[in-house]
Amino acid sequence: MSFSAGARQINKLNLSILKDEVFQTEVAILPEYGAALHSFSININEHQFNIIDNYNNGDEIKKEMALSFKSAKLSPFPCRINKATYNFNGQKYFFEKKFIDGSAIHGLLYNKSFRIADIFSNKTEARIILEYNYEKDDDGYPFNYTCTVEYVLQKNNLLTIKTTVTNKSNIAIPIADGWHPYFRLDNDVNDWLMQFPSESIIEFDENLIPTENLLPYNKFSSPQLIDEIQLDNCFVLKKDLKTPVCSIFNPKNKLRLDFYTDNSYPYLQIYIPPHRKSIAIENLSAAPDCFNNKMGLILLEPGHSQIFTVQYQPSLA
Repeated sequence: MSFSAGARQINKLNLSILKDEVFQTEVAILPEYGAALHSFSININEHQFNIIDNYNNGDEIKKEMALSFKSAKLSPFPCRINKATYNFNGQKYFFEKKFIDGSAIHGLLYNKSFRIADIFSNKTEARIILEYNYEKDDDGYPFNYTCTVEYVLQKNNLLTIKTTVTNKSNIAIPIADGWHPYFRLDNDVNDWLMQFPSESIIEFDENLIPTENLLPYNKFSSPQLIDEIQLDNCFVLKKDLKTPVCSIFNPKNKLRLDFYTDNSYPYLQIYIPPHRKSIAIENLSAAPDCFNNKMGLILLEPGHSQIFTVQYQPSLA
């Protein structure tokens, strides 16, 4: 078999492993922590290089996950909900889980244990399907839904991640989706080139909450050196793209990473942490604070499902 799928425990982390046995590409997933992507290792000149900035061990992830949210599944909302409150159907809701700034942040599933619904491999791919049934876990979101995450590793280092959200409530529910991975290409982020097709940036206030104004922005419409730019911003992507929605490239080692989506992720949030060794590139179905500003918010009818898809493809240029 060209591909394999299995399990491994490393440093108190229970990992599900998808592997291309021919090219030695390996993907590790953390079902117990929101179905997070823990590593994505590719073979570079006979050495394995992991493009994911991850957690070193089980103790670190328990301590840091709710602070850094590295690789977190963002569901049922991405980024911040202002003051952890919103109005829906004439009622005001308050989230119990709050970030240190008083907002609700990055959803409710990032530390939930997903069950493995299926895992298999054959000559062309390795696949795992993970599932979590949300049942009014937080008073701020008193609805029922199922979140299914499917990882598929195929040849040429192509990793497809498909999220399916199904409404199990008897009323329409507000929903949005996203991911929060941090990527590394070696060396400092300053040395990399980045490109993404956007002509507008969402204006934020001092609390990183959208003002709902869109401002012109096309700095990275062609490959540009990241240099010392500071980013913690959300961009609106052009629609119906056939090209990557984002690309990053390290000229020093020729490592490139391309991102592909369909129209299910029309927003791109980018954050560069102070250490500047990695970059968070977050594909989002809706803008931050979408439960209040409605930018990209989906009202999902009872029994209906919504699918969100992103693909990551590292390569050597």
